[in-house]
Formats: sequence, structure tokens, C-alpha cells
Amino acid sequence: VQLVESGGGLVQAGGSLRLSCAASGRIFSAYAIGWFRQAPGKEREFVAAISWSGGSTNYVDSVKGRFIASTDNAKTTMYLQMNSLKPEDTDVYYCNYATLSGIPPGIASWGQGTQVTVSS
Repeated sequence: VQLVESGGGLVQAGGSLRLSCAASGRIFSAYAIGWFRQAPGKEREFVAAISWSGGSTNYVDSVKGRFIASTDNAKTTMYLQMNSLKPEDTDVYYCNYATLSGIPPGIASWGQGTQVTVSS
């Protein structure tokens, strides 16, 4: 069970980035894929989740209308399209199995994440 994040980078405020989460090994399709972010010295926080089918999504209020979670047709890669980025979105972003409400069941270890830096 492995989930690998990619796609982070440096962008100016108002810009966009698309993060990817590639799944390999056994797939636990009963769970959603959650996106989380963590700043140094802070707890990891839930950002968004998408069901494996792509039919259900959930977002925290701070990213609603700006971030869009999606999945590819093969259902092996999840995406987080991040638009209208703000400096406060700067964090390391992770993906992992989760409930739609953002609770990780502990199926997969946390990966290295991908750094998103938004300059003002």
C-alpha cells in the first residue's frame, strides 16, 4: 500500500497548482482519499477528501470554491487542483486513505508529502 504525492512548487498568490497522489499496491476503495497539509510545528490538518469513485467530495471551508479534488479514469491517481492560492496555503501537502470527513484509518503510512509555497 503506497501513496506518493507530487506536484508541489512555488507559485505567486492567485496562482494555481495541481497535486497528484499516485496509489500502488492494494487499493482500499471503500475509503476515500484525503488531502492534508501541515506547517512546521503544527498538527496535520484535513483539507479535502474524494471517494474512490469520484462521486463524493468534502472540503474544509477555507478551501471551498478554490480547491477541487478529482480522480483519473483508471482510479489510480487522485488530484487536488488548487486555484486562487493564498500565502496561508503554504504547507507540506499529503494524501492518505481517509473517511470523507477526514479521519485516516491508519491503512497507509504517511509519505514525504509535497511542498507548496505561495508567495505574496
